[in-house]
Amino acid sequence: MILSVSRRTDIPRYYGDWFLNRMKEEYVYVRNPMNPRQISRICLSRDVIDGIVFWTKFPESLLPRLDELEGFPYYVQFTLNGYGKELEPGLADRSRRIAVFQKLAGKIGKERVVWRYDPILFCGAYDAAYHVRTFGQIAAALSGYTEQAVISFLDFYAKTERNLAGMGIRRPADEECILLAEKLAGIAARYGMKIESCAEKLDLSQAGVPAGSCIDKRRLERILGCGLNAGKDRGQREACGCCESIDIGTYHTCPAGCRYCYANFSEEKVTRERSRYSVSAPLLCGSLLPGEMVTERKTCSLKNPQMSFLEGFNGCLAQTCTL
Repeated sequence: MILSVSRRTDIPRYYGDWFLNRMKEEYVYVRNPMNPRQISRICLSRDVIDGIVFWTKFPESLLPRLDELEGFPYYVQFTLNGYGKELEPGLADRSRRIAVFQKLAGKIGKERVVWRYDPILFCGAYDAAYHVRTFGQIAAALSGYTEQAVISFLDFYAKTERNLAGMGIRRPADEECILLAEKLAGIAARYGMKIESCAEKLDLSQAGVPAGSCIDKRRLERILGCGLNAGKDRGQREACGCCESIDIGTYHTCPAGCRYCYANFSEEKVTRERSRYSVSAPLLCGSLLPGEMVTERKTCSLKNPQMSFLEGFNGCLAQTCTL
């Protein structure tokens, strides 16, 4: 089983203590976001967890407790953009986030920290020239601290459209995406990084940006040193290249307030959900209601020691599978 922590909220930043408690207890409850009365109990024992993929914008509070994850193969998807407070009101300033990125890479290895520059959107001063300049500045600061950059362009969901209403924000046209991607690919190469796209319907390979997988079977296989019997995640968008995983997060629980976020309905709903948070509860931001039932979700290890895996991914990640 591959654990996603989490596409739905920033667990490393806001709920790291809760997550580590769940790891100690070796189980977690997760509500189905499409059917909230459907609750699954998911085993978190070492026997079934093959890898953990963290998603975060600022995991500073988790850094002192990384030793508690010793023995669990994992890597981190670290989003680091250059937007201002009008779009990312709850984030620390860029220099502080860069410092945390560097510190994290120093602890676990640059092979296990992926830099996400997404979503790319256009609005006022945030034009192509801005993104080229900002991407270059961040890439220079992260040179030697990561080997992978990931980009994606803004997708408009219903919640996104509502939260961005009146701001004049748009997704670049296809031609603009291709030209910008080509420039960003050149910058990434200059600083020793591979670059990939995330869930883009538009083919950016012509610009030197191949489609990637955020929950990457190949990366996990190299960390583990063995193959994985993991298929494509059928619950994600068609253009998503991620392999199957189980996400333990909860929507509407991230207070960062990023205006482009697809995971929050409103600030009021986030406040209401977070009021239900308990660091010791099996559910993130909630508890079982009268009459609700919990179903054990079947999980198992996907390891296949007999399956070979490719070599040469900027060095063998299998050498850094534990802290």
